[in-house]
Amino acid sequence: MRIAVYPGSFDPLHIGHQAIMEYLTHDSGFDWVYLVISPQNPFKDPSKALTGEQRYRAAIDAARRHPDLHVWVDNIELDMEPPHYTIRTLDALRLREPENEFVLVIGADNLYSMPRWRDAERILTEYGVVVYPRRGFDLEQIKKGILEQIPLSKIEILNSPLVDISSTRIREGLDAGLDMSEWLM
Repeated sequence: MRIAVYPGSFDPLHIGHQAIMEYLTHDSGFDWVYLVISPQNPFKDPSKALTGEQRYRAAIDAARRHPDLHVWVDNIELDMEPPHYTIRTLDALRLREPENEFVLVIGADNLYSMPRWRDAERILTEYGVVVYPRRGFDLEQIKKGILEQIPLSKIEILNSPLVDISSTRIREGLDAGLDMSEWLM
């Protein structure tokens, strides 16, 4: 099976994430999306963030409300020893499920910074990436620059919808006492 590996903190999951997962499973030839819950982001205040286990449980609940998405919520990173490099996660998934093909899902902002990631060349050539658009990023130009550095890179740019919402904005709205339920998955 062809599996889209979609990692993130997902604090919380929202309709932007849902739109990407719908596009991946309905329009991009993926059999499943593995929603990989990442451990605590070192750039976020842990006192304001849900724990990995809380985010994992919330993601399972959200995925159950959308069985048509073919999403598997995976806690593989929560059980791994640090450091949590993407290549280690992809390798662990391949070891666990050698019959599947895994492709990393990232946003345009991450593609831009990807050449600085640990083992970026292995990620791009052995696994490949599918990239969803974000405002302010010229994906074709970024892809061209990466292919000049790493010619055998497998980079697929998604023509997915652009949903202008972020988990940060939702958390800020909730903190301000606003009803953000229309944005939640």
